[in-house]
Amino acid sequence: MRRKELLKQRENEFIEENGLIYLENVSKSYSTGSPALNNVTLNIRRGEFVFIVGDSGSGKSTLIKLLLRELTATSGNVWVMGKDLAKLRHRAIPKYRRFLGVVFQDFRLLNDRNVYENVAFAQRIVEKSPSEIRRNVPSILATVGLAGKYKAKTTQLSGGEQQRVALARALVNNPDILLADEPTGNLDPKNSWEIMKLLEEINEAGTTVVMVTHNKEIVNSMQKRVVTMRKGVIISDEEEGTYIDED
Repeated sequence: MRRKELLKQRENEFIEENGLIYLENVSKSYSTGSPALNNVTLNIRRGEFVFIVGDSGSGKSTLIKLLLRELTATSGNVWVMGKDLAKLRHRAIPKYRRFLGVVFQDFRLLNDRNVYENVAFAQRIVEKSPSEIRRNVPSILATVGLAGKYKAKTTQLSGGEQQRVALARALVNNPDILLADEPTGNLDPKNSWEIMKLLEEINEAGTTVVMVTHNKEIVNSMQKRVVTMRKGVIISDEEEGTYIDED
């Protein structure tokens, strides 16, 4: 127990100094083409809301995959929550991901199950008790405005409602970090803004939010921190930033 306490203390000290997410001189190369990431250094503090923007091929998706530990860096270091992801053993990856919530553009719901079961699935993965699931799932569904839809099949829902289910599933385990990869990409403007309002509320409650997006209007209106990528490098990092168009 003493060793675990010491390790946790060191992780907290690292987070305090470098951020909840910290990339140091990170490059990622594939077998063909230019590096997807080229000597990227980035730190994101606990409680921040950060937009990652840039055209296709700028390195945004690779960055998200590194944070999810779907990929490892070719060079440089990636730390998340004080953990060096390069040293994370394969069997420890699922446990690490329990501290992350992830929302994708294409929802990735279980269409053979209803809304309640889609969210409960995330709780069962982390071995929550039946009583905890019965308490937590209705609570998070109420938070995202779907309290009355818990019996509905996901195929009966609108796009905006499906994304709310995906968001509830990502949040039900109280993650430290929410990674949102184009969460409004398949939504109309009204539903997009409703999802953004939820993300802002989640962030204000303490969850660190990192969102990849192409939506210029949302980025410019919300006045959050904006990290702009181009051809694998960060070209701009601004508090209360705006969307930078390609020249």
